[in-house]
Amino acid sequence: MSSVPISAYLALALILFCIGLYGALTKRNTVIVLISIELMLNAVNINLVAFSKYGAAPAITGQIFALFAMTVAAAEAAVGLAILIALYRNRKTVNIDEMNSMKN
Repeated sequence: MSSVPISAYLALALILFCIGLYGALTKRNTVIVLISIELMLNAVNINLVAFSKYGAAPAITGQIFALFAMTVAAAEAAVGLAILIALYRNRKTVNIDEMNSMKN
């Protein structure tokens, strides 16, 4: 059974983070921006798990921290979607450009 080097995990995390950053900075749809933020959080989780396995002092703490990060990401997604649904009911749009003021 061959072992995957840490550079492969770091390259995958870098690619996912860059795709998420591009989506968060360039897209106008709020749902796509939320998905891009989730991609960035998953890239960080890959780094945490990779360093907990291959780091200088391998321990399970990185994996536990990744589980907590996934829990927070799930809560963030639920709250973000609830806010997005409330904004859509008031404004009838999900474009970020049209959600810059507090008035109806």
